[in-house]
Amino acid sequence: MNTTRRPALPSSLRTTLIALGVIAAYVIAWRGSQVDFPRLFRALATNEKGRELLGDFMTPDIVARDIAPVTLQLPLPVPCGSAPEGEVAASGPRLAPSVACAELREKFTVEGFDLAPNTELQLRWRLPSDQYFPGPFIATDADGHFSAEFEARPIVATKDGVPSKIEVELLVPVGNPKPSPAVYEVLDAIVITIFMALMATTAAVIIAAPLSFLAASNITKHGPMGAAMYYLTRTFFSVFRSYEPIILAMLFAFWVGFGAFAGVIALAIITIASLGKLYSEAVEHIDPGPMEALTATGANRIQVILYGVIPQIVPDFLSFTIYHWDINVRISTIIGYVGGGGIGYYLAQMINTSQNNKAGTAIWAIVIVVWAMDFLSAEIRKRLT
Repeated sequence: MNTTRRPALPSSLRTTLIALGVIAAYVIAWRGSQVDFPRLFRALATNEKGRELLGDFMTPDIVARDIAPVTLQLPLPVPCGSAPEGEVAASGPRLAPSVACAELREKFTVEGFDLAPNTELQLRWRLPSDQYFPGPFIATDADGHFSAEFEARPIVATKDGVPSKIEVELLVPVGNPKPSPAVYEVLDAIVITIFMALMATTAAVIIAAPLSFLAASNITKHGPMGAAMYYLTRTFFSVFRSYEPIILAMLFAFWVGFGAFAGVIALAIITIASLGKLYSEAVEHIDPGPMEALTATGANRIQVILYGVIPQIVPDFLSFTIYHWDINVRISTIIGYVGGGGIGYYLAQMINTSQNNKAGTAIWAIVIVVWAMDFLSAEIRKRLT
C-alpha cells in the first residue's frame, strides 16, 4: 500500500506564517478596541473636568481641624467725623475698605484678605443697636480674597457716637489637625471588606475542599459512576467560574438586599468554583507512590485519601486559600460598588454625590490594603512552600 506523505513546510516559512498570523491578530485587536493614545493625551491636556477629578482623587480627605465661626469687624463712621475711624490690620484675615469713613449714600469698595478660599460669605453692617443690616453675598477666590461694592445708607449712620461696623462671618479652622471623619468611615468600610473576603473564602474552602476530590481524575475517575461524577463536578466549577462576581453581586443585592451579605454570597460562589479547580489540580499532581503503598497494604479508599493524599496537598491548599483571600479583598471592592457593601459601596456613594476628596481617601485605602494583603500572602505562601 502506497502512502504519500506531504512534504513538511520549511521551518523558516512556518515561523514566518506564525509571525504574520500574530501580527494580523494584533492589528485586528488594535482596530477592534479602538486604541487611540493621541486622543488620551489630548484629553489629559484639554479636559479640565477630568484633571480636576484626578486632582481630587490625588488629594484625599485625611486631615481635619475643628471649625469655629469668627466674625471680622471694622468700624466705619457715617458720616465722616461722627466717630473714630477703624484701623485695618496689617496681616491675617482682615477687611480693608477703600475709605476710612463715608458720607451718606456714598459708594465704596470693601476688600477681604487671607480669608477661607473659595468660600461664599455675606458682607453686612453691624448697626449701633447691635442689629445687622444685610449686604451682598460674596465669594472668595483661591487666595481667600474678595472685592465688593458697598453703600453707606442712612440706616447705618453713627448713633450717639457709636459707628456702624462692616462685618463678615467666616468659619476658621481651630485646634490641632486630626484624622478627618472620612478616615474613620473608610477604616470601617475597609474592615468590612476584609472580613467579607474572609467569610467568603472560608465558606468556599469548606465546600470546595471536598468537591475538589470529586473533580480529581486520579481519585474519582474510575468506572462509569466515577467518570460521571468527575465530569459533573468539573462542569460545575467551569460554569460558575465563567460568571463575573459583579453580576452575581447585583443579583443577590436584589434578592437579599443591598449590603455586605449579598457581596459575601456572590464572592463565595465564585471562590468555590475557582478554589475547587485549583484544589483538584493539586490533588491530581500528587505523588502516586504513597497511595500505591497504602493500597498494597489493604487500606480502603478513605484511608488512602486520609494518609496518602491529604498530607501531600495541605501546603498547596493553604497556599491557594491565602492567595485567594488576597484576590477576594480586591474583588470585594468591585462587587461593593454595585451594592455589595464594604469599601466599594462607600466609594460609589462618594463618587455619586461628588465628594471626590472622600472618594480619594477610599481609593488610597484600597491601594494600601491590597498592597499589604499581597505582601503578607506572598510571605505566608513563601514559608509554606
